[in-house]
Amino acid sequence: MLRSRRLEVVLALEERKEQEALERMGEARQAVDQQREQVENLNRYQQEYRDQIRSSQYGVVQVSRLQAWQAFIAQLDQVIRQQQTLLAQAEEVFEARRQEWLQAWERRRGMEKYIETCRRQEQKEQDLRDQKLSDDAAGRAFTRRHR
Repeated sequence: MLRSRRLEVVLALEERKEQEALERMGEARQAVDQQREQVENLNRYQQEYRDQIRSSQYGVVQVSRLQAWQAFIAQLDQVIRQQQTLLAQAEEVFEARRQEWLQAWERRRGMEKYIETCRRQEQKEQDLRDQKLSDDAAGRAFTRRHR
C-alpha cells in the first residue's frame, strides 16, 4: 500500500480533531455572545432606571425613596461588574478554543501538504519505473531487430 494512502487515515483523524475544535470554538463564541448580551441588557436596564429616577425627581421625592433608588443602582453596578467578569472569562475561554482550533487546522493542513508531497514522490517513482520498463522493452525490440 502506498504511503500516501496509509497517511489518509491520519489525515481523517486530524480532520475530525479540527472539526471538534471548531465546534468547541463555536460553543465558546456563543457563550461570549450570551455574556455580552447580558451585560448590554443590564446596562440598558440600569440606564432606563436612571432615566426614570431623573424624570420623577422633578417633583418632591422622599429621602427614603431616593436612598432605595441609589441602593438599587449600586446593586445593579455590582451585578454589571460581575457580568463583565463573566464576559471576560468567556472571552478568555473563546481565545483558548480559537488557539486550539488554529493548531488543529495547522496540523491538518500540514498533513495534507505532506500527503501531497508523498503523492508527487510516488508519481515520480512510478514514472521512473514506467520509463525503465519502456526503455527495457525498446532495448529488447532493438536487439531482436538487429540480430
